[in-house]
Amino acid sequence: MSAVLGVSTTTQAASCCGGGSASSLILPKFSRAMIDVSMDYEHYDGFWDNQGKISMDPQGSDLNQYRLNLGYAQRLAPRWQASVTLPYVWNKNQYANLQRDTSGIGDASLSAWYEAFDKIACVWEVKNWEDLLPAIYWGGTLTLPTGISPYDDVADNFDITGRGAYRLDASVLIDKTIYPWNASISASYGKYLERPVNREYGTYVAPYDKQLGDRVNYIAAFGYTYFTDTMESLTGTLSYAYLKEDQAEIDGVTDTTSGLRKESIAATMAWASEDRDWVAKLTWSHAPQRDGWGRNFPTTNIITAGVSHVLR
Repeated sequence: MSAVLGVSTTTQAASCCGGGSASSLILPKFSRAMIDVSMDYEHYDGFWDNQGKISMDPQGSDLNQYRLNLGYAQRLAPRWQASVTLPYVWNKNQYANLQRDTSGIGDASLSAWYEAFDKIACVWEVKNWEDLLPAIYWGGTLTLPTGISPYDDVADNFDITGRGAYRLDASVLIDKTIYPWNASISASYGKYLERPVNREYGTYVAPYDKQLGDRVNYIAAFGYTYFTDTMESLTGTLSYAYLKEDQAEIDGVTDTTSGLRKESIAATMAWASEDRDWVAKLTWSHAPQRDGWGRNFPTTNIITAGVSHVLR
């Protein structure tokens, strides 16, 4: 289960023009700050082995994780903004004859984003070529190992709430809305920092250095927005996500049993108030139980519900 931590994010709150279509915790243009709260329910149902073949959990297994995600974004300058997220994790699992209920803080993250555009990029109609220009964000994220990891005093994977290593990610988000349609593409590349290890699942071992593999993540999304008579909005979005993490190294030697990959699809419905100061979102993310859609990773269904408040 530890591989899953670090994949899920908060229910993302806004886009360049607000309304909840973006794939990252990003302030709308010209907004001052934003508070974001969401809850994830993740159900594990089988897993892909190291060859990408689907295997099912033992009969009677019921593996679940719940995450309360708290997020805050703050504008630093006209083109700069920063955000922080902190999850609290509950593991509730029954695996064969083993039943475990544990909880703890997950891995926190600190992000900074640069807006590579001057004005809101959402338009109602295309009058000239400038109306086709998207909103482009460049960002960086530092993931902090504040969660419980395999290198702490734990019994097994069911106790874990974090990865146990620092990670630096460089990201880009390209977002464009020509009402009523919107589309976005995001990509990130992450690198874990090497760390010393002298304990695994509560047992002390001979010291060694471990570095988890580099990580790439891509998301493509396409949506449609409906406006009510009072200019409240409902936005439906379909997305595809690809996640891959290279094999880890132990004292410089590749660990061939490590590494992971996961592909998933998701559907999101977002409601935004007339002034776009309030956004509520509901997302269902599904990893198909088919060979080749992942490797070394559980197949999951994730339901996320959240609300955001923008401070002008």
